[in-house]
Amino acid sequence: MPGAEAGLTNSDMKLQGRMCAELDRLDLTHQKLKIVLEDRLLLCPVQNPGRVLDVGTGTGIWAIEYGDDHPDTDIVGTDLSPTQPSWVPPNVKFEVDDCEEPWTFREKFDVVHCRYLAAAIQDWPKLIGQAFQFTKPGGYSEFQDYDLVYYSEDGTLTDDLPIQKWITTLLGAARDFGRDPCPGPKLAGYMRETGFEDVQERKYKIPIGPWAKDKHLKTIGAWNLVQIEDGLEAFTLRLFTQVLGWKTEEVQVLLANVRKDLRNPKIHVQFDFYVAYGQKPTDGT
Repeated sequence: MPGAEAGLTNSDMKLQGRMCAELDRLDLTHQKLKIVLEDRLLLCPVQNPGRVLDVGTGTGIWAIEYGDDHPDTDIVGTDLSPTQPSWVPPNVKFEVDDCEEPWTFREKFDVVHCRYLAAAIQDWPKLIGQAFQFTKPGGYSEFQDYDLVYYSEDGTLTDDLPIQKWITTLLGAARDFGRDPCPGPKLAGYMRETGFEDVQERKYKIPIGPWAKDKHLKTIGAWNLVQIEDGLEAFTLRLFTQVLGWKTEEVQVLLANVRKDLRNPKIHVQFDFYVAYGQKPTDGT
């Protein structure tokens, strides 16, 4: 076996496979969100930024695309894991960093961008406060994130369905773990409280599956279904087994039924995605 020749155990190979699958899912999520935002990477009205920070950069795909589109802009992407590619535009660099620890950048940024950290952050006001601190006066910070509460507008999502049991239990486990799974609707308020001016908020519906009649939403739903199915075990196993004490076999039985609900075109499930951006006062420090 190639893995054995490389000195990898079966467990190593499985872990490596899961990591690659998760990176692929993150890139797929990036493409989905570009469709949601109609091919825009930022909504804030920044003009020709000199320095941009991408917090929680993941695979680095957002930073790389922004760097390709803005060759005169220097982009720094930070993440806990060094999972970004080595071949990147010359104006893009990546650093291993924990965004919940004190930031130590020598220079401030024209834009601080932060996306998709639902269920990953313990203290959102602290994070947004650090973004404010390291945004240049007159610059912008932009946060893009979810409210992961599932709902339907036509009553097809009912409490007795496995998918509703799963998502309710999952969000509760994330909260028990000290991580907010639904930061989206709170972002604008956090930004105003921190001191950002002219804070703007946009809310987008994200269907699960291609059931919507609207062509744009149908496309989003199809992409969303794929990324949720691809990440279903990764989302669930750790929280259900380590936080809630479920047995792995119990989780697998639930997920088998969740997959059936996800693919059922008669269940019209969706959740919301928020974008909030604001400007640091020009007389700020």
